[in-house]
Amino acid sequence: MESTGTVLRALRGAQKTSKGVSLYSRYVNRPAGRVLATGAYRCGLTPNQVTLVSAAFTFASIAAVASTAPSWTLGLLVWAGLVVGFAFDSADGQLARLTGRGGPDGEWLDHVVDCAKMILVHTAVLISFYRFGERTGGAWLLLPLGFLFVAVLTFCAGLLREQLGKAAAAAVAVPAPRPPEPAPAAPVSRVRAVALLPADYGVFCLVFLLLGAPAAFRAGYALLAAVHALFLVAFLAKWFRELRALRAEG
Repeated sequence: MESTGTVLRALRGAQKTSKGVSLYSRYVNRPAGRVLATGAYRCGLTPNQVTLVSAAFTFASIAAVASTAPSWTLGLLVWAGLVVGFAFDSADGQLARLTGRGGPDGEWLDHVVDCAKMILVHTAVLISFYRFGERTGGAWLLLPLGFLFVAVLTFCAGLLREQLGKAAAAAVAVPAPRPPEPAPAAPVSRVRAVALLPADYGVFCLVFLLLGAPAAFRAGYALLAAVHALFLVAFLAKWFRELRALRAEG
């Protein structure tokens, strides 16, 4: 079997583009996923098994939020579990590209876990507010519901944008008489990578470190909900313009 260094080098050459990726995902989550993918490869795990490991860490952490009274210890454990689950979520795709064992079943499973994760994490916060927030008013219970709506709509709209864009591009594609010259890669915008940080799931996980201070957690969670709502509006407008442009091309 290849050495760890050889596998790591192969994974570095099999990364997805950094376009539209925040600094956290580029410099923290993907490198961590690369290390985990190397370990999974040497253990003989399949990409789907890595996805299930990701789900185990994530769902165990989410269950702890809903079932345990908030504390600093709980916050640290939840954050660690969510971050490790997110890193394994990156590792499954990297392992699939390394081994060539990816497929529609793996992509489907990955999206199912991602969708369940975003639904359950905000549901767990809602349950925690209800069970342990004795001094909070009922209005606070609307906050996780609003955040859940924003998260699911962003996920579904983004997925539809990707699939409809592929279908539209395939419909207007004209066979070329000979392979085109490869275009130079566009530089990755550092400003955009910084601007996308508030919408990154890894940054969202940080708010759980505040579970030991319920008021600070609610404030941080509310701030992230507002930022995600603003990103949703911007994303919807951008995706609509892009799809309309594709229709005009057809």
